[in-house]
Amino acid sequence: MAREPTETGAARAAGANERFKARFSAYVWTSLIAATALHFLLIQFAPQFRVADISFGSSEIEAVNLPPEIEIPPPPAAIPRPATPVVAALGAEIAEDITIAPTTFESYPVQALPPPPRESVREDPDIAAAPTFTPYTVAPELANRDEVLAALADAYPRLLRNTGIGGNVLLWFFIDENGKVLDVRLNQSSGLQTLDAAALQVAHVYRFSPAFNRDKRVKVWVQIPITFSVVK
Repeated sequence: MAREPTETGAARAAGANERFKARFSAYVWTSLIAATALHFLLIQFAPQFRVADISFGSSEIEAVNLPPEIEIPPPPAAIPRPATPVVAALGAEIAEDITIAPTTFESYPVQALPPPPRESVREDPDIAAAPTFTPYTVAPELANRDEVLAALADAYPRLLRNTGIGGNVLLWFFIDENGKVLDVRLNQSSGLQTLDAAALQVAHVYRFSPAFNRDKRVKVWVQIPITFSVVK
């Protein structure tokens, strides 16, 4: 029994191509109709858009008067540079109009000179009137320390000493050229009148070495602290 020959791949492809060509027009018209229907539905049921009013009005334009133009003055003239000094050559002659006239005693006689100023006599102020600063180069020193300590112990009020109450008193001493105390004044109180009175009472016992201003003895005001305390 004889077998029928089988269909090759080329034959099958040719048959499929023929079938596609036969149906192509149907595919095209179907697609066009579907696209037209879709666009119609979109246009029919799509929301409506409204254009916003963007119109604007304009007022009458007013002319603005511009200020007059400012005239800028021209720049000042350049300052000329100073002349560069030139060193004269050795042996050059100097003009007579720039030389300094010689000064002689004949031009300015001694009789025309003013008299010398008079030296004013400086009178020393009365420094004894009140405590004041007195210049000196060598300060006075206490000469009888032991005698002063003994006098302070005797003048110390017994009641204050027994209770242990003390204090500091600051006194002004006015000393003469020989170291003698001429005046005593209270500068700073201890806060207790009895201690202040005791310090003033002992002041006449003090003896000092003289103060010197260079090589001259001078009167001076000095401050001396006096301390009352109980030695334990």
